[in-house]
Amino acid sequence: MAETKRDYYEVLGVDKSVSDEDLKKAYRKLAKKYHPDANPDNRAEAEKNFKEVNEAYEVLSDPQKRKMYDQFGHSGPNGYSSDFSGFSGFDGFSGFSGFGGAGGFDVDLGDIFSSFFGGGSRSRRSNGPQRGNDIKVSVNISFKEAVFGTKKQVKVTRKEQCPTCNGSGAKPGTSTETCKACNGSGQIRTVRNTILGSMQTTRVCDNCAGSGKVISSPCTECKGTGSVRKVRTVTFNIPAGIDNGMIIPIRGEGEPGIRGGASGDLYITVNVSQDNIFSRKGDNIYETVHVSFAMATLGGKIKIQTLEGEEGYDLPSGTQSGTVFTLRNRGIKNVNGNGTGNLNFTVIVDIPKRLSAEERQLVEKLAELSGESNYVSKKKGFFDF
Repeated sequence: MAETKRDYYEVLGVDKSVSDEDLKKAYRKLAKKYHPDANPDNRAEAEKNFKEVNEAYEVLSDPQKRKMYDQFGHSGPNGYSSDFSGFSGFDGFSGFSGFGGAGGFDVDLGDIFSSFFGGGSRSRRSNGPQRGNDIKVSVNISFKEAVFGTKKQVKVTRKEQCPTCNGSGAKPGTSTETCKACNGSGQIRTVRNTILGSMQTTRVCDNCAGSGKVISSPCTECKGTGSVRKVRTVTFNIPAGIDNGMIIPIRGEGEPGIRGGASGDLYITVNVSQDNIFSRKGDNIYETVHVSFAMATLGGKIKIQTLEGEEGYDLPSGTQSGTVFTLRNRGIKNVNGNGTGNLNFTVIVDIPKRLSAEERQLVEKLAELSGESNYVSKKKGFFDF
């Protein structure tokens, strides 16, 4: 049976309202506590905890990923196509770049804190694989499409491998060369003698920009970058029940990685237009139904709009204007499959502004029979003496 992931807030020992600064403080404390180099007697367990802490912070420190995690948790929204399989638990996480991932902790304890406070350098891995950037777009859908789900397409402009040089950046027939300045390491190391002893500093190689390779004859199409910008059409499913402002993640549809790194992700914000009949709050929907004075008084069958279409409803006699009626489980299906909301409609009694002589007589007769009085009171008013 698969191991159940712990809640990310629980992993870091914070609540959901935690500020970015307090989140970072909690992470620093736990990263120092569980770093494998600080736990030589129990390294395997420390690596496991260290990876879990890094994974939690990688998600919660990113506003976009944190918003999705708060909405969907580890499992992700039900009803998604296989395109969304990568969303579950934010799979594909490999730890912060420079940490090496699980089982690959080849940094010293100081490298963690140098990434927070400056100094040191994580650029010593700059010539290794790098994950591509994420792309954010939005899509507009109708209220009906949000209720029942639909399939949409978006156009995404992103970098893709240059077809002329196959991503090498070198002109066809030529190849990249090892940088002579850094001997392919991508870094320049300098040793200085001080009163405290020898001090070694490392910086990115200026000659190759940290790649360890130089291109003597750049590709004419991509100018040596190895990538070109293209517009692609991405087709994706919108799950039934999605609400305005929710975000759909599509794994691997972002910018391509560098030097074999994983591609970034595509995040699609859904904007739902307002409906001319229904309003929505959560999974519940609301509408207003107008009835005549006679219908409200006598009762009878009225017509109301539902998500499935128009249908009849038996209005009880004596219904007052503003009365709310509820049809249970006739609202919107929850995007995570957690039940269905209700349909609530408010009855508004329309009082006629103009009456014919015959209608007026009938209303007066009704008032008389019911004991109501419509004449002006003969009691003295405030200004009568």
